[in-house]
Amino acid sequence: LTMSASVAFEQSYSGVDGDSASSTEIYSILSSLSGLPIRQHIAVTGSVNQKGEVQSIGGVNQKIEGFFDTCKKKGLTGNQGVMIPESNIKDLMLRNDVVEAVKEGLFHVYSIKTIDQGIELLTGVPAGERGEDGTYPEGTVNYLVDRRLKEFAKGLKEFGEDGEAGKKTKGRSKRKAG
Repeated sequence: LTMSASVAFEQSYSGVDGDSASSTEIYSILSSLSGLPIRQHIAVTGSVNQKGEVQSIGGVNQKIEGFFDTCKKKGLTGNQGVMIPESNIKDLMLRNDVVEAVKEGLFHVYSIKTIDQGIELLTGVPAGERGEDGTYPEGTVNYLVDRRLKEFAKGLKEFGEDGEAGKKTKGRSKRKAG
């Protein structure tokens, strides 16, 4: 089964908009297909390329500080944090209160290179690497996604074998009512 999920964002490197949410969209697709929930106390930012590599975004400091401020108002739990592209580490110039909260373990800034690293952090389940036989280790995110896509493929095949359901000949359906 070939699956295509298209997400389009205009690239923008000012403010808090544009393609920096593309990794977030991929995580929600993976969560939906795998059936695994995503941790809601981690904010996510990062654009992504066709190879699954998470790329730099604009406004990294503002995004981290904005989420930190929201968490601080609601009460820091020690679980909250932000996941950013590793390539943005060099751009960090965070306020002192954010730096102190990170040092104290009250807030976290996670850096990732790939979607697989991110989905592991967000679900707590290993992503899983494809083996030589083309399969993923059982219980991994990619195994669960692959299994779900195979279920979709089987359903499509069965639908197609069901007398070409819905096809009409000379104005009448081939299928009998019933």
